[in-house]
Order: sequence, then structure tokens, then C-alpha cells
Amino acid sequence: QSNSDTIDFVTIATTGNTTDFGNLISSREGVVGSGDRTRGVFFAGDGSPENNDIQHVTFASTGDATDFGNDTGANHTTGGGFQNSTRSGVAGGSGNTQQIDFITTQSSGVSNDFGDLTDGRGGNTGASSPTRGLFFGGYKSPSSSSNDNIDYITTSTTGNARDFGDLTQARYFFGAGSNAVRAVIGGGQQYPSIINNIDFVTMATLGNALDFGDSTTVGYGNGASASKTRCVWGGDSSPGLTNVMDYVQIMTKGNALDFGDLNTATRYVGATSNGGGGL
Repeated sequence: QSNSDTIDFVTIATTGNTTDFGNLISSREGVVGSGDRTRGVFFAGDGSPENNDIQHVTFASTGDATDFGNDTGANHTTGGGFQNSTRSGVAGGSGNTQQIDFITTQSSGVSNDFGDLTDGRGGNTGASSPTRGLFFGGYKSPSSSSNDNIDYITTSTTGNARDFGDLTQARYFFGAGSNAVRAVIGGGQQYPSIINNIDFVTMATLGNALDFGDSTTVGYGNGASASKTRCVWGGDSSPGLTNVMDYVQIMTKGNALDFGDLNTATRYVGATSNGGGGL
């Protein structure tokens, strides 16, 4: 399925199938995940009633998402998330959105304008170190032409993104995760082709991405979350919906390994964790 209100969870240090966590306020797809060590935050998503709302959950418990507030009005569906220990945010999104917004994760209310990406795009993805947010790839509507751009921001400030380098292949609708040092980027679409390679970058530097290995599936629309050691991807469409999850050890290189299965086959997944690179 695409539109869904399901929230699943895994313990990243283990392997196995997901467990039910709770539900979003309403069914949607293209949600963007972010958060800090205690709170997971979900931005946007195509669905009803709104696509600019913000929801949150508490990682240590299970249960349904709670309303946080709204972003500034840009459609951030299929955008890229970022965070540090105090801020969560989202950049880009459907309709060639260029805007970057942020919130103070432990507050509630309306998001704040951070700045702009180097160009407008949807279908991009994000990853974070404690100091930087990085945004990868994306597409321009209505042609669905993909790009290989990597932008970056300094998360604790505000201002426009700057050029970091390029991916090994242009792509959109894919997931990225990171620890404090390295981001890994896997899967995606380069219309009409579908990509299974995984790229990586060292976030404290500038430069082009390098090849890491390959995913276990060839698909687009996956979501990713990470711990300090692992990145896990789940769901995609290739073109049929899948419930496959795979993972890599972030500081090595090599092909992904099977992690387990999502409860439901799905795509356009939004994911977050309480141990990712920005925290």
C-alpha cells in the first residue's frame, strides 16, 4: 500500500521483522522523518486533512502520533529530513519546493524558515551529522528529471544551502542514513531506470559521493534510519510494493544484508531513529 497510517519499529542493533508502534493521525505517503533522542517527528505527507502538518511520537513508549503544529506552508512531502540535538527540519518537497524549515524538537507550534536549497526539488532525502544537514538528489516536476546534487547546511544556524558535491548517479525517491561521520544513500529512481547502488560521503568534508555497495533489492520509495553503527532501509517499489528491509555497517563498505520484513509492503516510507548521526 502507499497511503498508510502505520508506524512500525525495530531495534537497529538486532535483526528481525518490525513491530507495531501505533498510528499517524491520518493515512499518508511521502512523510519525512526527523527527531531527537526522545522524540520522533514526522513532517508532511500526501493525505487528508493536511500535507503541511507536523506530528510526533515518544521513542521510549508506543502509541499513536500527536499533533505538533504546522510547517510554514511549503509542501515538504517527499523532502529530506535533518536534525541535531535540539532542532528537526525538512528541506525540499513536492512541487519543486526549495524551502528549508525547522522546529525546536521539544517544543510545539509552527515551523520556522531556515533558508533555501540551491534549487527546488522533490523526492530528495537527507542525513545529518551533529553540525551539518545534507540533502541528496531529487527531481523536477513535471518532467521527473532527476539530479545528482548534494547540498549542505550548518544546522545550528540559518541560511541558504551550499553545494557539497554530487552523487555517483542522479536519483530520486530513496533513503539515506548516517552516523556522526558518514552518510550512506541507497536505492532510488533515475527515470525510467531503478537503482540499487549505495553511495557514501564523509559529512565533515566536501566532495562527490563514492560507491559503497549494492542494496538487496532494486527499487524506489524506500525509507532509511540509522544508529551509530548501522543504516537500515525498508520498503520500496520495483515496481511492485515490497516489505523488505536491509542494512549495512556504516563505517565499512560492501553490499547490504537482509534485516527482516516490514509488517506491510509499502513505499514512500518516512523513517527516523533516536540514535542517528545528528544526535
